[in-house]
Amino acid sequence: QVQVAESGGGLVQPGGSLRLSCAVSGRLFSLYALGWYRQVPGKGRELVAAISRVGDTSYLDSVKGRFAISRDNNEQRVYLQMNSLKPEDTAVYYCKRFGTGVVGPQAPNDYWGQGTQVTVSS
Repeated sequence: QVQVAESGGGLVQPGGSLRLSCAVSGRLFSLYALGWYRQVPGKGRELVAAISRVGDTSYLDSVKGRFAISRDNNEQRVYLQMNSLKPEDTAVYYCKRFGTGVVGPQAPNDYWGQGTQVTVSS
């Protein structure tokens, strides 16, 4: 059974930075794409950043230039570095291991973390 666990959320002032970390258990970690989603009340989960098996990255337009996703296959972790944070970045952030090596639509074989709260406020 694959376990996904996020950490690093918290309260930060506008313009500040935060780094989220996600540990993913299981074998063959390097074969899977990884992603960070976020969700606010009343809305569906939104893909913020993703990284493929080979390291190709993609970002939600509103976070381009501010966020950076990276992966460490030896440690089986994926990170989301968030800089120049804005109040509209406030959300619960979820880590996901995709069921394949490329980024695609949500599927039953995806594994989700429990979420970590990020609050950007003065």
